[in-house]
Amino acid sequence: MPLPSARVVMIGKPGCHLCDQARSVIERVVAATGDSFEEVFLDSDTAFARYTEEIPVTFVDGRQHDYWRVDEGRLRTALGR
Repeated sequence: MPLPSARVVMIGKPGCHLCDQARSVIERVVAATGDSFEEVFLDSDTAFARYTEEIPVTFVDGRQHDYWRVDEGRLRTALGR
């Protein structure tokens, strides 16, 4: 399954505290920048199983950006903001 077309995509799973933290940072940044964000859950698609040990994994414009933690400044820079 290809990644969703949102500008920022996060692969995570329910009950993941690092995913909760990353989601908070991403939601704050995209609220300020107006960029789109979508979350994909590992449970929903085995095509992303290779990321099991790195979740949450974030992508910007279809390219892997970060894993485990999301740095707000680095994400803003990647989005050109």
